Amino acid sequence: MAEDDQDSPIEKLSEEFREAAEHANEGWLKYSALLSVLFAVMAALAGLESAHNANDAMIEQIQASDQWNYYQAKGIKAMLTETEQRILKQLDKPIGDSEQRLQKYQAEQQEIKNESVRLSGFSTHHLERHEIFARAVTLFQVSIASVGIAVLTRRRYFVLPSLVLGAAGIFFLLQGFLIS
Repeated sequence: MAEDDQDSPIEKLSEEFREAAEHANEGWLKYSALLSVLFAVMAALAGLESAHNANDAMIEQIQASDQWNYYQAKGIKAMLTETEQRILKQLDKPIGDSEQRLQKYQAEQQEIKNESVRLSGFSTHHLERHEIFARAVTLFQVSIASVGIAVLTRRRYFVLPSLVLGAAGIFFLLQGFLIS
């Protein structure tokens, strides 16, 4: 079997890139390759941050949902205690500690509600950061593709859109890190 038949398309493309860079008298090809590597590193960084923030948003939303369930459980206990009080009053029996339990459940409900709202806010914040980092990843990927087109077609003017898209990607990457 011939050696060319065993190479994968990616290996062939990589070899073509290497040969083109070696035989080219055009220095811009080397800079284009470095540019695409730089954008690939930034895309990887933005991708990691995007996934991290998506995971945090999901975990916090689950925790907020758990807190709302706990809030509802305390509400059910409070309603049962109120019903107990009404029945005891109708039967002219002492209500015992049910008033203290009712106040305790209502106070606990308020604390649980505050925690749920806090967690939900964190979730929203992490989701916003995820979206910003995802925009950066997309822009870096399109930028890398534009550099690839420039190298393959040997048309320098395809590097300009790559630079513009890469700069926009850097803007979103920095925005994602700086948002508090």
